[in-house]
Amino acid sequence: MSFGAAASRAAPDGFPRVADADPCPCGSGDRFDGCCAPALRGTPASTAERLMRSRYTAFVVGDALYLSGTWHPGTRPAELTLDAAQRWTALEIVDTEEGTEDDTRGVVEFRAAWRHGRDRGVLHERSRFVRQGDRWWYLDGHIDPT
Repeated sequence: MSFGAAASRAAPDGFPRVADADPCPCGSGDRFDGCCAPALRGTPASTAERLMRSRYTAFVVGDALYLSGTWHPGTRPAELTLDAAQRWTALEIVDTEEGTEDDTRGVVEFRAAWRHGRDRGVLHERSRFVRQGDRWWYLDGHIDPT
């Protein structure tokens, strides 16, 4: 699923802008303000899947601060640089294991379609998440090379 009209509106940094009434880039079918926007604005995600979706949306809109802030401090890279020419065009959740509001660990397998110039592809990853305190954190992921 593409996030449509938001792709045609770019901020000065070159990343797409998403208005509150737009469909959320994560492909949930919900409006941005009722889906990933609260997480990007500071409300912790309630499940591992919600964190995964909000992190995907952060990649779409170029929110490196959110990505760093939701990456577990023990595995977070020292620096994170996002490429405005890299366009994330669709997210498909393939599978989830645990990761509910009552769990402390979770796994989310996903496929994220992208384009960069004329190149197109799909990132297929199995991501691990951990809940510490009242927050979910992205721990790491295994990328499927196929």
